[in-house]
Amino acid sequence: MTPLDPEVYLDLVRRALAEDIGDGDRTTLAIVPASARATAAFVAHRACVVAGLDVAAAAFTTLDPSTKFEPRVADGKLCQAGDLLAAVSGSARTILAAERTALNFLQQLSGVATLTRRFVDAAGGRITVLDTRKTTPGLRVLEKYAVRCGGGTNHRFGLFDAVLIKDNHIHIAGGVAEAVRRARAGSPGPIEVEAQSLREVDDALAAGADTIMLDNLTPADMAEAVGRIAGRARVEISGGVTLESLAGLLALGADVVSVGAITHSAPAADISLEIDVDVERPAR
Repeated sequence: MTPLDPEVYLDLVRRALAEDIGDGDRTTLAIVPASARATAAFVAHRACVVAGLDVAAAAFTTLDPSTKFEPRVADGKLCQAGDLLAAVSGSARTILAAERTALNFLQQLSGVATLTRRFVDAAGGRITVLDTRKTTPGLRVLEKYAVRCGGGTNHRFGLFDAVLIKDNHIHIAGGVAEAVRRARAGSPGPIEVEAQSLREVDDALAAGADTIMLDNLTPADMAEAVGRIAGRARVEISGGVTLESLAGLLALGADVVSVGAITHSAPAADISLEIDVDVERPAR
């Protein structure tokens, strides 16, 4: 995996630490001597695809740059229960203060990567699995990175980098043809049209759409739509796609399937930080 540019996540990490620590970790400051050193291990307790190790590392090094973070696997790696993902060593106070922030990022992103891998494996190379814009506010760049770690493919990043004409655009424009005409006049490049009926599929074809998204059509209508499109546009399937329904979609002949669940409904990966402390005890 191509690593993320630290500029993408460092401010997120700083804000997450500030949210959690505030003016100080009261429990740790009261209990743990400033001289205490510790080592800790990130351990997977269930199989998962790892994503976000650099982000987790930043939680510690932002508080104390001398903290050592040593990944034992790479992002994108499928790990099993009991596998060691990374080790961290340094001030015990730093490790305890940053623990939750590091785990929150690592568990969330690894959860996205793991669910994405399940969809990609279920697709078996017969259709490309895309993500959507249904991401956690502020975390889109990280969650889309996690999708790539899981073997998925990113759809448009936001509203700014591709034209996708949806139902409300069509309603305001007065129809598919007019919406496509306005889009072509105002924004060069490929145009995708969301179709919620066979009539809209025909309208999108007639307007020259480059990609037609079949949104929440019945399986029978999707099969009919793919037949009508007949390779004249790229076909995307969207709308409530699950692992259970994906198998039935593979035979339709669509090019891609977009799955909001891989970002908005991915369960956090079961990962913990297990700490070992070396404390200089006062003489008695």
